Amino acid sequence: MSNSGQPALDGVLAVWKPAGFTSHDVVAKARRILRERRIGHTGTLDPAVTGVLPLCIGRATRFVEYLQELPKTYEATLRFGMATDTEDLSGNVLEELDASFLTEDTIVDAASSFMGEIDQVPPMVSAVKMNGKRLYELAREGIVVERPSRRVTIYGLNVLQVSAGGPQPTVSFSVSCSKGTYIRTLCVDIGRKLGVPAVMAKLVRTESAGLRQPQCVTLEQLAQLQEEGTIREKLIPADTLVELPRTEVSEPESTYALQGKSIDAARLQPPPDREGLWKLYRRDGAFLGLFSVEENLHKVRPVKVFHPSDEQGSGNA
Repeated sequence: MSNSGQPALDGVLAVWKPAGFTSHDVVAKARRILRERRIGHTGTLDPAVTGVLPLCIGRATRFVEYLQELPKTYEATLRFGMATDTEDLSGNVLEELDASFLTEDTIVDAASSFMGEIDQVPPMVSAVKMNGKRLYELAREGIVVERPSRRVTIYGLNVLQVSAGGPQPTVSFSVSCSKGTYIRTLCVDIGRKLGVPAVMAKLVRTESAGLRQPQCVTLEQLAQLQEEGTIREKLIPADTLVELPRTEVSEPESTYALQGKSIDAARLQPPPDREGLWKLYRRDGAFLGLFSVEENLHKVRPVKVFHPSDEQGSGNA
């Protein structure tokens, strides 16, 4: 229970991050408004980037590691004919040239070719750690280091608009991608394929953890909802957002599960047909937690247990 006598907040809140705020800034402001210490976000956005930033509140913070693994969708604008040291418009210009020879067809073909698994070199402005220091910390010191490439996945890329013919053509596109994909680097790589420098001119995250802008609240709306006492209406049960198979269990196994004991997989309905993580529910729909099905499919052991008696925001999937 909170200090006000109300049950503690528990669930995922989709916030529309404004420009000029870091993801940590948004978390800090939400903590002050909601008077809740346990808040975590599910994927960092750069200060200049706007868009969907899911906040896990209360017990839902235990889902951060799963929600941040889900695909994300962005709308980006790429500008050809310019390169900067940050791969976006905020950095120092390193190179400029006339890219007016690029046609709409060649731009669309190049952008559309970045589908499936691709290799990316993290930008120097990223938070990737090397030798105990984050790359952006090294970049602030004027140090550039060799970075190993990483494999990421582009699930879909749809060109929205092309402006060709001028010295600095642009293309806007929507891209759905895996965790760890750098859109600014994708923009640079598209330009490299066409033989010209390129930068990311604009970026908006339109989807994260399955949440989109219509489900989001602004920081101003968050304060208003808290004042009105209606913030719980905006909380989404975290278990409903995790993309895992679900199964149910009756007594006495549901009690055993909440006690942290392994249970027989044959007692679940439906019985698990594959190993790995599953969402476990009681027959009345109460979420019991995340459970791991062992390789032989005989036993199910608890990974994260959620006691329904403590449950304020989680519910039926």
